[in-house]
Amino acid sequence: MTTLGPDDVAAAADRIAGRVRRTPLLGIEDGAFGVSGRLALKLDLLQPTGSFKVRGATNLLAGSRVPDAGVVAASGGNFGLAVAWAARALGHRATIVVPDSSPASKRDPLRALGADLEVVPGVYADALARADALVADRGALRAHAYDDPLVVAGQGTAAAEVLADLPEVDTVVVAVGGGGLLAGTCAALPAHVRVIAVETDGCPTLHAAVDAGEPVDVEVGGLAVSALGARRIGDHAWAVRDRITAALTVPDDAVADAQARLWDTCRLRAEPAGATALAALTSGAYRPEDGERVAIWVCGAN
Repeated sequence: MTTLGPDDVAAAADRIAGRVRRTPLLGIEDGAFGVSGRLALKLDLLQPTGSFKVRGATNLLAGSRVPDAGVVAASGGNFGLAVAWAARALGHRATIVVPDSSPASKRDPLRALGADLEVVPGVYADALARADALVADRGALRAHAYDDPLVVAGQGTAAAEVLADLPEVDTVVVAVGGGGLLAGTCAALPAHVRVIAVETDGCPTLHAAVDAGEPVDVEVGGLAVSALGARRIGDHAWAVRDRITAALTVPDDAVADAQARLWDTCRLRAEPAGATALAALTSGAYRPEDGERVAIWVCGAN
């Protein structure tokens, strides 16, 4: 497996420049959300498809030879939207396979973007199995949501932007499903920046892997399952486990509370996965030290 670093993220940034948005880092006043500290929100919910995943999808398609059969991706919704958007922008056919747990709010825009949509019973892992069968049958490009090096490097461009906008950042807090954003963040940032990984109680792939000493399959469910519902942590995320300062879990009610606080304080309407990182702070699972500069990913709004 390729070990990724800042050079890979910088190459991805060059590849996607002008194709995706450089999203703002919003400084938040002390005491906002009921949390003391020097907080900033990375607003990747402002991307064209409503999540950070358009970064990785665009880097993959711009950096690959795409056959006439196009690209096939499995997704809980957000990565599929990203692949469909990037494929349309770059002139490729896209087939997206989603589990029936994916909400209509994520399925309908896929059709609007011109993708071929296939819905299968189950969760993300079931969609992935079907997508892999289609790739083998058609000879299409495989777009993995969190375990392709070009996808991971693309996701890391968000962290590179945070570092450019806030060079003195001490800590970043990111939500984890399959771990593509986590792995890309670790690739982009220098070793002195702390990385806090946050999962929901219903999607504990990283925690299960740590407990077992290796990636293992877990049952997934709960409020954020459509976006964080990978059944197993990705190999790229597992490879950076020693780089993670802390791995935390939060319950669904803390995520829903963080969603409400984002709306009440900033008029930002985040999906559950998009509010999961903030939930670590609002629930008290992570408590910043005095003066600690913390960047928090608000990574999705679908």
